[in-house]
Amino acid sequence: MSTLSSRVGLRASTTTLASFRKHAKQSVVNPHSSNFNSRRKSLLVSNGATISFVRDSVETSVPDVKLTKSRDGTSGTAFFTFENPDVFESATGDITGMYLSDEEGEMTTVDVNAKFVNGKPKCIEARYIMRSSQEWERFMRFMTRYAEDNGLGFNKTS
Repeated sequence: MSTLSSRVGLRASTTTLASFRKHAKQSVVNPHSSNFNSRRKSLLVSNGATISFVRDSVETSVPDVKLTKSRDGTSGTAFFTFENPDVFESATGDITGMYLSDEEGEMTTVDVNAKFVNGKPKCIEARYIMRSSQEWERFMRFMTRYAEDNGLGFNKTS
């Protein structure tokens, strides 16, 4: 990997993030489930690009994302840091990975770690590895949608 690095400045004002939370969450019940009555629970869903750690539960905490890309453009890595993510507050289930979902589909990584300070969860760090230029381009399309859906920006560093 080269030292070329881009930093996605995913920071939103409180108003923007609150607005996202208000409009992105809906309570739904899956009537097509074979055990509909026993599975009646609220699921969080969104129509746009989302990140989650538990299936069917949208993470509204805004991550800091750092990208590196090889000089020849054939591989890259995205490092995500979520400070005080929602998943620590909820009882929706165990963290099973990081899921990046949008209209094109889902990208997944299981390289997810929680950091603790004084015995309490502080942040989640995740790494998503792109092994081809096609995976890099797909990831960038996702990040563009995620930024647009959440009123966020992109900052390149040298």
